[in-house]
Amino acid sequence: MGLFDNLFGEKGSGRELTKQEAFAGILLGASACDGHIADEEVKSLFTTTERMRMFENVSPNKWNAMMDALMKILKKEGPLKLVDRCAEGLPEGLRQTAFANACDIVLADGVVEDEEKEFLDHLQKTLDLDGDTALNIVEVMIIKNKG
Repeated sequence: MGLFDNLFGEKGSGRELTKQEAFAGILLGASACDGHIADEEVKSLFTTTERMRMFENVSPNKWNAMMDALMKILKKEGPLKLVDRCAEGLPEGLRQTAFANACDIVLADGVVEDEEKEFLDHLQKTLDLDGDTALNIVEVMIIKNKG
């Protein structure tokens, strides 16, 4: 950490993320993994978190601060490093849920680019999901998003 990091927005960047930050960060990484964030992906991120009990007590101000912090990590380190950091703070019981929702976001715009395939492969390994489980999740999300 540099001398001026605390003054220029790097304060706390090395801390462990909360489970809310970790989950939202994985979805944000999924939204950005192809180099841009499509409107459909943003809508899916918000819709997903909005209906989860884990986020019910997150105020709009806290949500905005959380997303700002995650965006800083995303811009500085990229989507793969973002999900690496988020995986550390994600409880075991939310790993399949996070992967399923990340797949849903990747499929939201109807196109799966090579970067998105690589992202999902990286995420599966980072979350330590077995291949059969991950494949089942992807297959269900493809069915969900057809049409």
